[in-house]
Amino acid sequence: MVDFGGWDMPVEYGGLIREHMAVRTAVGLFDVSHMGEIEVRGPNALALVQKVTCNDASKLNVGQAHYNCLMYEHGTLADDLLTYRVADDHFFLVVNAANQDKDFEWMRENNSMSATLENNGDRYSLLALQGPKAAEMLGALTSAPLGTLKYYWFTHGDVAGIPCRIARTGYTGEDCFELFCAPGAAEKLWDILIDAGQPHGILPCGLGARNTLRLEAGMALYGHEIDASHTPLEACLDRYVKLEKGDFIGRAALEKQKNEGITRKLVGLEMTGRGIARDGYPVYLSEEGDAAGIITSGSPAPFLKKNIAFAYVPAPAAEMGRAVWVGVRGQRVAAQLVATPFYKRPKK
Repeated sequence: MVDFGGWDMPVEYGGLIREHMAVRTAVGLFDVSHMGEIEVRGPNALALVQKVTCNDASKLNVGQAHYNCLMYEHGTLADDLLTYRVADDHFFLVVNAANQDKDFEWMRENNSMSATLENNGDRYSLLALQGPKAAEMLGALTSAPLGTLKYYWFTHGDVAGIPCRIARTGYTGEDCFELFCAPGAAEKLWDILIDAGQPHGILPCGLGARNTLRLEAGMALYGHEIDASHTPLEACLDRYVKLEKGDFIGRAALEKQKNEGITRKLVGLEMTGRGIARDGYPVYLSEEGDAAGIITSGSPAPFLKKNIAFAYVPAPAAEMGRAVWVGVRGQRVAAQLVATPFYKRPKK
């Protein structure tokens, strides 16, 4: 158990690699109730969400979600989040645990349109069921229409008699469901899911597997790849920056950076020499000379059986296949830049 955003969280239950492989090949269950929930309601709800984020929430249908970034004026990220449109005038934002109160205050400070804003993390628990057998397993416990529920859409229904918001979202790169329920029902729901998942090979999974799974899937982590000193354009999140939607916090800075070009870029990296690229290790563009970049996340990838990492390097050097070197315990170990995501789940 470790402190994570003020919560006591399990790093692992019975082995990180076992948990990682369960999600890739069967099904895993995560308790991610530490995630924060902020709700925006009222006739000006959309206006507030549009002002503080860079994606275009006006394009969301009721029952649809998308990835988004909460922005600062200088074009960097206050946080990354998922935006769910519950109704025309009701948005449900899922933010990072350590940022929840900060995010809420930032939104409150910018709520010039007087939307109804609530910091509601205490009202929700969140269990994430992830893996290729998740749909089959969950389908036996609910009458909700999972078969027609598309990726990044959500519905409402009972799971084994417990009312839930059922979202086809996740942070592992696998088929996924996230179940929002009342905190008082979370322990019961956890036990039901673990019991029902036994024939499917379910394992409870901790933060360790969550991190290696998201890294294999090429998903950024706040405080590592993205933070208040990096922009979405530098972090290769261009597709979530909708300059055409109109004004929003940070738009001018992002437009300027887009026109002038970025100077650094987030890239995927695979070790070709013997060594593991860990967070904070330096990246070199030659076997001699000074460090030109830094590893933001690095780990062995249990399913791929490779050592992989994210790194920031100078934008002109961000060429796929380029040889680079990582400083590992004082030695420069060979690596190469590769496309992300490192892992893509097979299409059915």
